[in-house]
Amino acid sequence: MKRKNTLFVDADACPVKEETLVIARSYDFEPVFVASYASYSADREGKWVFVDQQKEAADLYIVNHTHPCDIVVTQDIGLAGLLTNRHVYVLTIRGQIVSEQNVDVLLSRRYQTYRALNAGERIKGPKPFTRQDRKNFSDALINLLCQFDH
Repeated sequence: MKRKNTLFVDADACPVKEETLVIARSYDFEPVFVASYASYSADREGKWVFVDQQKEAADLYIVNHTHPCDIVVTQDIGLAGLLTNRHVYVLTIRGQIVSEQNVDVLLSRRYQTYRALNAGERIKGPKPFTRQDRKNFSDALINLLCQFDH
């Protein structure tokens, strides 16, 4: 029997949990939300996995439980870098697909930002999350899920 693909969500600071749940279920996917125990609440919908509060615990859980052709929703480019070479689909919260073709550029940009911060430069933070970002994410997730035959 063929293994069903899984959709993981790096859920601690994810603003598109509700969209993910609704869209995934309409395509016969049950997303797995991975978050630290600090985010625990009994009134959560969907499947949740809670991990220790250590900095990379959710990332490690996701890395250790994904298989080729699974999908991961995350804004963590470091995590994306670990997954793309394992043939896992990675989608950011703003609807960008992170692939083997673009992950090096994204990691390099992140590194340059860290270097500038460590040198004392002032850097703009991320742009505010908008309705358009939410729509871009939803459209990208739908397009990605349409590729799977469930």
